[in-house]
Amino acid sequence: MSTDVTAKSPAPAPPGGSGPAADGLLGVMLAGLRRNMRQYGMLIALGLIVVLFAIWTDGDLLLPRNVSNLVLQNSYILILAIGMMLVIIAGHIDLSVGSITAFTGAFAAVLTVQHGVSWPVALVLCLLVGAAAGSIQGYLIAYLGIPSFIVTLAGMLLFRGLTEILLKGQTLGPFPDGLQKLGNGFLPEVGPNTNYHNLTLLLGLVLIAAVVWQEFRDRRRQQEFSLDVLPTRLFLLKLTALVAAVLVVTLLLASYKGTPIVLIVLGVLVVGYGYVMRNAVFGRHIYAIGGNLPAAKLSGVKDKKVTFYVFLNMGVLAALAGLVVAARLNAASPKAGVNFELEAIASSFIGGASMSGGVGTVLGAIIGGLVLGVLNNGMNLLSVGTDWQQVIKGLALLVAVGFDVWNKRKSGS
Repeated sequence: MSTDVTAKSPAPAPPGGSGPAADGLLGVMLAGLRRNMRQYGMLIALGLIVVLFAIWTDGDLLLPRNVSNLVLQNSYILILAIGMMLVIIAGHIDLSVGSITAFTGAFAAVLTVQHGVSWPVALVLCLLVGAAAGSIQGYLIAYLGIPSFIVTLAGMLLFRGLTEILLKGQTLGPFPDGLQKLGNGFLPEVGPNTNYHNLTLLLGLVLIAAVVWQEFRDRRRQQEFSLDVLPTRLFLLKLTALVAAVLVVTLLLASYKGTPIVLIVLGVLVVGYGYVMRNAVFGRHIYAIGGNLPAAKLSGVKDKKVTFYVFLNMGVLAALAGLVVAARLNAASPKAGVNFELEAIASSFIGGASMSGGVGTVLGAIIGGLVLGVLNNGMNLLSVGTDWQQVIKGLALLVAVGFDVWNKRKSGS
């Protein structure tokens, strides 16, 4: 007579991966957040900053007009932050972007205002000038081995001086209407009168559908490769928060003048560069040389070529930012672009970039730029002096980098 001694196996966890019932939804959420703190930490911080300033300003921060101005005022910093994130991931730094921004804006003014060149031709020529500036610096760094800090510091001084020479120390403007719209324009009104900007509502719905599709697609691909994914309930919470955020911003913009043209440009950049860094070979090579250069070389990565193109790309984006800021101000100024390089670097580090390279995302750069933008805008609404604004932004950068160091040490232990 045999005795069945087979132990009962524990009941399988529910599909969401929530574990024992005693843990509950809160336990699942906290565990998921701990595993993804680096990815979601600054996104949560951005949400908290928006809520706090909305309360402190009695809702003025989230007025449709102010949200639109927030986009216009920070668009060129966000453009620079995308390029700077790639530079930092590759293990370098670029101090020249503010001066290149000023120089290309001055070059555009000289072409269009003094010589009557059509604005589309001037735009292309300015982008080519930015590419040339970036390629020269990239060649010195990649092929001659001069440290990026030294090369770009020299570039910062060089292009600032050339800007003064080109403008002869004076402000030059105004720009043609077509170029002005790059910095101040909005999408046109279409369709019936609904008290909202119809085209903005349509774009918002398309963006929501794209976000939902992308999130489910990424989750399915991670599961196919047996990678860790968020628990189902936390994933749905994240998706709900993303959709709600897009919907709120869409309604706020549609309640004013609609979608700024520069926001469309910025959206194309985010999608394009995000795809390159996630899926393209070039993006993986950038991460490789920043994360472990000797290993990348042994793997056949052409590190010099990658570094060269990273700085060439930074020059093009700096030129684009220069056109945007000049179009917004409707004039080129010798003092344009001052401290833009510091804002872009701070945005990248606040958004999750690592000092040692090899870590960071395009979306993280945008989040970091938005954190600084909301801080600037909120403190201006509260009439905080520029002295205290600098102190607060410096502390925000210090906290973000300190969090990165703490998180890496905790992961290593």
